[in-house]
Amino acid sequence: MAAQSHSVEALLGVKAGLPASRLALPSSIERGLPVTALDHLADSVAPGDARFKFRLIPKATLERRRKSSSKRLTSEEGDRLARLAKVFSFALDIYKEPERAREFLNRPHAMLDGKAPLDVALATSPGADLVINLLGRAAYGGGV
Repeated sequence: MAAQSHSVEALLGVKAGLPASRLALPSSIERGLPVTALDHLADSVAPGDARFKFRLIPKATLERRRKSSSKRLTSEEGDRLARLAKVFSFALDIYKEPERAREFLNRPHAMLDGKAPLDVALATSPGADLVINLLGRAAYGGGV
């Protein structure tokens, strides 16, 4: 099996830019990620769930973005996508297999008051940080 890239950029289906530029992704988000970035990420995080993308961007808003001439997301929408891509990328690094990463993200967790890590990560940036911390504890022996 060929090695897959699980970088945030790869999960969003966007080019990483020059390796020397740490601002490539932030700049892309500021300019507006293409709407296809949402499709690409949703296919990775929740394959087969056609409604998942509406948890990130409301359906009516997404339809407007698709019909617009630029077909771009706002910086806030792009930031939300990048946040989820970062969490999923880290889960893939830890669990190695997409199915196992998805299982972790969708299973209620005691250290998150019984909420699923995916729900916590989608809600807020600090929530995503908590999930990444939890994944780090699992990976580096902090116990979860």
